[in-house]
Amino acid sequence: MLTGMIRTQVDQIWNAFWSGGVSNPLSVIEQLTFLMFVKRLDDLQTVEESKAEALGRPLERRIFPEGADPKNEPYENLRWSRFKNFEAREMMRVVDEHVFPFLRALGEEGSSYGRHMKDARLGFSNANLLAKVVQMLDELPMEGRDVKGDVYEYMLGKIASAGQNGQFRTPRHIIQLMVRLTKPTPADMICDPAAGSCGFLMEAGEYLREAHPEMLRNPEQRRHFHEAMFHGFDFDATMLRIGAMNMILHGVENAEVAYRDSLAEPQDSDAGRYSLILANPPFAGSLDYETTAKDLQKLVKTKKTELLFVALFLRLLRMGGRAAAIVPDGVLFGSSKAHKDLRRALTEHHKLEAVIKLPSGVFRPYAGVSCAILLFTKTGVGGTDQVWFYDMAADGFSLDDKRAPLLDPEKLGPSPRTPLSEEERAKNDLPDILARWGDLAAEAARPRTARSFMVPLAEIVATGSWDLSLNRYREIEQAEVAHASPAEIIAELRVLEAEISEGLEKLEEMLK
Repeated sequence: MLTGMIRTQVDQIWNAFWSGGVSNPLSVIEQLTFLMFVKRLDDLQTVEESKAEALGRPLERRIFPEGADPKNEPYENLRWSRFKNFEAREMMRVVDEHVFPFLRALGEEGSSYGRHMKDARLGFSNANLLAKVVQMLDELPMEGRDVKGDVYEYMLGKIASAGQNGQFRTPRHIIQLMVRLTKPTPADMICDPAAGSCGFLMEAGEYLREAHPEMLRNPEQRRHFHEAMFHGFDFDATMLRIGAMNMILHGVENAEVAYRDSLAEPQDSDAGRYSLILANPPFAGSLDYETTAKDLQKLVKTKKTELLFVALFLRLLRMGGRAAAIVPDGVLFGSSKAHKDLRRALTEHHKLEAVIKLPSGVFRPYAGVSCAILLFTKTGVGGTDQVWFYDMAADGFSLDDKRAPLLDPEKLGPSPRTPLSEEERAKNDLPDILARWGDLAAEAARPRTARSFMVPLAEIVATGSWDLSLNRYREIEQAEVAHASPAEIIAELRVLEAEISEGLEKLEEMLK
């Protein structure tokens, strides 16, 4: 967790960009990504140099070559530890004319460090701003992986221009809930086909470090973790860079974060490849049939992106693979043939396990759309017996545009560090969701009037539309209210009328 001092330092860096004329939040985070990447490259080479010196052998891994670049600038001057001490105009010259071309060259070579930097450009020309930001970043304490990751997450939280083209950040505590519901394992191949800033992949990695620490001590599993486990796709180059940096700063060395329009490109090479999908895809409305991958149209003939993404998840998952995905409420009860066909496929051809209804303000201030989390497993032969429904009413934050925390930080999220009182539990349903999900046998006995309950597949099929809306199956408990008979009410009214008449007569006498 970030201290107040570090948050203040990050806020100061952010304000420096704004006062220096860089006001677009995405541009700010992109430029910070570039600069943090340059600093990381220098840190990595410093570690390698220290290792070589301690062992008394030549440098095994050199990022900055010896000699000079094509413009005759010594590569040594391109290192953060060197140019941070330059005068502002000299620093601007070196960074703009030499460091960024060096980053782009790394990307062209296919380096794991540089492939997302092939279009890197310094997005401002204010030398004093560059010098100020370099100094402030250098003073920011980011020695540990946890602190680096938290700093970057805090920066990402400042992106307020989301919501365009259906994109918005998923709150971190909702991501944590979905990861804990699916319990990633060291053998998983994890994918987010609409990765954005890679929040789901990052949180899955953090969960694995916490739940399976022995994994990183096994050479084979460690290699799998760093090079083969995580796969994220997006068609926004800026978000790809941000996502790649997010994974690097959270300690995943070579995640596959790649450019791909997931709904437009055929998935032949990736079909059946992944064992776990975690996603909150953008729901931008409708696409043209011509621009949609034909293999998805075979699964569900529609132009609706929310349906196409669920079909995509089924396409990408291997048999036995599981998914946790956020979908708009329309997926649960939409009346079109495509909606019904998709729900029928999830319930009768695969194994739909849970529908968790989210409160409508959970994605504010970006969007007020009502959504739900679907948990399902790809089987191809059915397997749905009962579907678990949960009505989340509170996530620990206010449901208005401010999204202010309702509890102390240690009491937020699905796994709070301190126990919650009865009153506090009413403000944060996430721990209760995890607890009930872990004991579904007990859920079968809950009445339909409870916060959560089970619904048999036969009842869902009997609706004729495979309706998955929670309110379709919830029972409202009506409390019996005793009312007086009409005769008694009329008698009471006559008494009141007589009292009013008597009072008026007395008033008239007093006025005489």
